Amino acid sequence: MFVSRFLTFEGPDGAGKDSVLDVVVPQLQQHLTRELVVTREPGGDPIAEKIRELILDPANTAMDDRTEALLYAASRHQHLQQVIEPALVRGAIVLCDRFVDSSIAYQGAGRQIGETAVAEINEFATSGRTPDLTVYLDVPAQVGLERIRSKRKDIQYDRLDQEEDAFHERVRAAYLRLAAANPKRIVTVDAQQPLAAVCADTLTVLKQHLAAYWQN
Repeated sequence: MFVSRFLTFEGPDGAGKDSVLDVVVPQLQQHLTRELVVTREPGGDPIAEKIRELILDPANTAMDDRTEALLYAASRHQHLQQVIEPALVRGAIVLCDRFVDSSIAYQGAGRQIGETAVAEINEFATSGRTPDLTVYLDVPAQVGLERIRSKRKDIQYDRLDQEEDAFHERVRAAYLRLAAANPKRIVTVDAQQPLAAVCADTLTVLKQHLAAYWQN
């Protein structure tokens, strides 16, 4: 019997997730024998996208840290109910750019409101839905921030981009803890490598995990 697959991509700011996905997704679409649904968080659904705008708007400087965490969880529940779960039920493979790990890292550790507390909020929001595989693109915080700053000199940062370096250091440390605690689910790819190497390593991981649905 076909077992639905739920895959997520994670990484600190500047890890290059968008660039890697731009390369990887067409390869998956070409080789997978199952429908591929590509989505993102926060967002992925019209209502969840509205919540995304609210969360990331740099004008919302008065937003409380716990409010932010709850909004992420609310957006995630909506997205899960409207996009992810229906796709899994019909047998699709779902690839989601960020999921619960991001909230644990960014709000739990980055905002320092507690990784366990944020995990519990999201346990309720997701009814315990966990990815089958998470590809974590790892890059030191300073390297990631330098990449962002070099590319966004003329672009307004969102609320998370504007955080101090220590915030991003805490985020990366939390990701490393999550990877160490979940070695069967989370596969780490060195994102300091040249983009071509990162994409190749990522495709190798995905091909191994999706071997039953891969055709040459």
